[in-house]
Amino acid sequence: MKIAVLAGGLSPERDVSLVSGALIANALVRNGHSVALADLYLGTDGRPAAELFGTDPFPIPGVKQQEPDLDAVKASAGGQEAYIGPGIIDLCRAADAVFLALHGSIGENGMLQATLDCLGIRHYTGTGYLGAMLSMDKDIAKHMMSGAGVPVPEGISVDARDTGAASRILAEVGLPCVIKPKSCGSSVGVSRVFTEVELDGALAAAGRYESSVLAEKLISGRELTCAVLGDRALPPVEIIPKNGWYDYKNKYQSGATVEICPAPLTADETAEIERLALLAFRSLRMDMYGRADFILSDDGRFYCLEVNALPGMTPTSLLPQEAAAVGIGYGELCDILAGMALKKE
Repeated sequence: MKIAVLAGGLSPERDVSLVSGALIANALVRNGHSVALADLYLGTDGRPAAELFGTDPFPIPGVKQQEPDLDAVKASAGGQEAYIGPGIIDLCRAADAVFLALHGSIGENGMLQATLDCLGIRHYTGTGYLGAMLSMDKDIAKHMMSGAGVPVPEGISVDARDTGAASRILAEVGLPCVIKPKSCGSSVGVSRVFTEVELDGALAAAGRYESSVLAEKLISGRELTCAVLGDRALPPVEIIPKNGWYDYKNKYQSGATVEICPAPLTADETAEIERLALLAFRSLRMDMYGRADFILSDDGRFYCLEVNALPGMTPTSLLPQEAAAVGIGYGELCDILAGMALKKE
């Protein structure tokens, strides 16, 4: 099978995506597929799409401690404004399946999925445009999940540029709280705020990525995640950073976090987080696969923080760990996801 793997893109999660894409491409090559790996934003090198597929291994880049400088990436492409680079659509048309190894921005907000749908390119991995869009907007997602009976943290949406935003957060949410951009992943732009002095800096940090941000009550407890594959929930993972909290650095630096899978939960707790993961997934009109992140509060209640439409596939990523817990190795997982794409109508 000819499979095009799309990674990179003009997103704060670009570096993570490039690692995911290279690992996925190599796994698919080992599985006997003819694979093309391309950067969604930078595009192909101008060669005909048919010549881009092959069976040679791909180099695996690293992930730095800080998110990439997107202005520099844009400058390297001559200031290109288009999110989809030259040759990408032709590459997708030439493939039997398109594996979306993208994180954040156009990869997860539904824009790419809608574009591919409009062009008649249906055999791509992951949820469709509607599920991607709903899950990526954390404000919309919270309302939909809450309406379906999934507990979510209390919070409000504010404009980071509004001079009254801090006062409103203090009055309506209180401290401690979490400030986050509405549509970023990988904890990009996220701050935990414990004092009034920290609030303006947290709003500025989130506002670097988008003006509309969420302020939520900080829930104390254990951090867990539970993936959905097809119509079933996979065993949950407990996440324990060695230092600080589960921020961008601790997510992607090897050895920075202890991850326990299956999570040490009671049978009732495991059943509940799996039930809520499936409920959240379906409430957001998602399909194929995804991953729901939770806090198990000190009073024993699960709160869903968000659902990821295209979970990471790096060595430290959680979806592959959960799949392995039920006997699905990394290569097999990639084949399963590609197979699901082929079955799309």
